[in-house]
Amino acid sequence: MTKRDLIELVSKKANLTSKAARESVQAMLNGVRDSLKRGEKVVITGFGTFSVRKRASRPGRNPKTGERIIIAARKAPGFTPGKTLKKVVR
Repeated sequence: MTKRDLIELVSKKANLTSKAARESVQAMLNGVRDSLKRGEKVVITGFGTFSVRKRASRPGRNPKTGERIIIAARKAPGFTPGKTLKKVVR
């Protein structure tokens, strides 16, 4: 499913215009993004939890030269599916 498909689905299910559905979906996605940017967790009951995960620095290799390098620590977005979502997918 693409973002466009999601907008169409919201438009039909909520009986909204395409423009209103697009704005609703975009507002939701912006809210999740902004919360993660602040380091907060986003919990959508019955669906899952979005969070920021910290990745430690680790050794690696430059694929061109084979030289050993250290890959810097960084933050990455993560998603943990909720119990209900896991049950539906099985």
